[in-house]
Amino acid sequence: MAPISILFESPSMLVITAAVLGLCVGSFLNVVIHRLPKMMEMQWHTDSSEILGTPITASEPYNLAWPRSQCPSCARPITALENIPVVSYLYLRGKCAGCSTAISVRYPIVELITALLSAYAAWHFGWSLALAGALIFCWSMIALTGIDIDTFYLPDSITLPILWLGLIFNLNQTYAPLQDAVVGAVIGYLTLWSIFWLFKWATGKEGMGYGDFKLLAAIGAWLGWQQLPLTILLSSIAGAIVGVTLIVVTGRDRHVPLPFGPFLAIGGLVALFYGNTLTQLYLGRL
Repeated sequence: MAPISILFESPSMLVITAAVLGLCVGSFLNVVIHRLPKMMEMQWHTDSSEILGTPITASEPYNLAWPRSQCPSCARPITALENIPVVSYLYLRGKCAGCSTAISVRYPIVELITALLSAYAAWHFGWSLALAGALIFCWSMIALTGIDIDTFYLPDSITLPILWLGLIFNLNQTYAPLQDAVVGAVIGYLTLWSIFWLFKWATGKEGMGYGDFKLLAAIGAWLGWQQLPLTILLSSIAGAIVGVTLIVVTGRDRHVPLPFGPFLAIGGLVALFYGNTLTQLYLGRL
C-alpha cells in the first residue's frame, strides 16, 4: 500500500505523521522566532542609512537559512544530530555540547506545542483542505506568539500573508463564506483600531500596537466575522488571568505592558477548533 494511501485510510497514521511534521516545523519556528526580529532590525538600519545617505556597512548574510545555527555562548556550530527536535535537548540534558551553557527550555516547548497542535488539527479535521489551512494557521500563531513575547512585534511578513491566505482558503468556504471572511478582516482591523484611538484619546497612551489590528484582521479573514466576538472575549479573559497571576505571584508592576498578540492567538486557535460550538452555546444561553 502506498504511503499516501495509508494516510487516507488510517486516521491514526495521519495524526502521527502530523505530530512528527509538527516537531520538525517547531524546530524551524524556533529559528523564525529568534532570527526574524533581528532581520527586521538589520533591514531598518539599512533603510535608515539609505534615507539619510550614510554609508552602509557591509555585513555577512543573515536570514532564516544562513548562517548555520550555533551556540550563542561559544559559537560552536550545532550539528544535525544535536538538532533533532526534543530528542537532542533531552540527550544533551539541556546544555551545549561544547561549553555546557544551558539551552533555553523554550526550544523543546515550542517544538512540543507545534507537534501537539498539528496532531490535534489532523484528528479534528482529518485529511482535507481544512487540515492544510489549520496547520498553516497554527504554525503562524505560534511564531507570532514567540516573537511578540520577545520583542512586542507582530511582523507584517507573517500577519499580512496569513490574512491573504485566509481569504484564499475561504474562496471555497473552507472555514467561512468568502463574504464573511472579507467582512471579518475589515471588522477585525477596525475593532482594535477604534479601541486603540479611543484609549489614546482618553489616556494619552498607546494601549496596543498596529500589529494587533492586523492579527485580528487575519483571524477574521480565516474564521469569518462571526468568530471575532468570541476571539476577543477569550483573548481578553486569557490576558486578564495571566496579567493578574503575574502581579500576584511574581510581583510584576501592573504598569508594565503585556503583549496582546499571544492572547489573540490563543483566542483564534480556540475559535478555529471550537468557534461554532461555543458561539452556538453562547447564543443558546442568551
